[in-house]
Amino acid sequence: MRARTQRPNVVGGLVGTLWLVVTLVPIYYIVVTSVRPRADYFTSNPLSIPAEPTLTAYREVLAADFTKYLVNSVVVTVATVAVTVALSLMAAYVIVHNRSALSRRAFEVLLLGIAIPIQATIVPVYYLIVRLGLYDTLWALILPSIAFAIPISVLILVNFVRDIPRELFESMRLDGASEWSLLWRLVTPMTMPAIITVAIYDALNVWNAFLFPLILTQSADKRVLPLSLWTFQGSFTVNVPAILAAVVLSVLPLLVVYAIGRRFLVSGMTAGFSK
Repeated sequence: MRARTQRPNVVGGLVGTLWLVVTLVPIYYIVVTSVRPRADYFTSNPLSIPAEPTLTAYREVLAADFTKYLVNSVVVTVATVAVTVALSLMAAYVIVHNRSALSRRAFEVLLLGIAIPIQATIVPVYYLIVRLGLYDTLWALILPSIAFAIPISVLILVNFVRDIPRELFESMRLDGASEWSLLWRLVTPMTMPAIITVAIYDALNVWNAFLFPLILTQSADKRVLPLSLWTFQGSFTVNVPAILAAVVLSVLPLLVVYAIGRRFLVSGMTAGFSK
């Protein structure tokens, strides 16, 4: 057979390069402006490298209780992700291996949660939080975040659990393994890419959430990073380098999480849907 020569996709290359530039320019602007002296912001080219870079903006942000907001975000995110992953994994195991009508109906109800936007439920959520006496606490952010993260997490994990060969379950049952042993010694290791994918996805949503912190908290000591960035924008009205320094500091934990779990992320997003 005659070998075919592939023509270079010039249009695709140009579009990809343009998209790369559109993506990188704002990131470059944020980083460069965060180390730019405040006095030079309005007089210099916004895309030029500052002649005398400084960390003054970062020191001002850290002195404005940024660490407290960071700790609150970490507590809310870690608690939400841990509970969501544990409950979703157990629910996915039951849905796949329990053939009863109740488990099927429960799965259908969970899938309905994906179609319900958070904005449409903020009034009843606010009412429930107030009635439970959890208003202006971190629990007011953790519990609703868990509820809205479970549906999509269960959907992803169910498809992964279905791909585990049933012969492995039968072999372990013959060896006397209990359901808990099957869950933690077989299902958990086999679905680790999906678990890490779900954890990263839920962590991003909780970390960047703004509506729940705005409606369900009030005190300054209960603020999380997205709400604190909005506060910094009011506190540093003309100090744009300080605002962007706060943005950079708030993104760093997410970059660390992504660097740790990136090799599982692609496989977790593409696998598990073969059936």
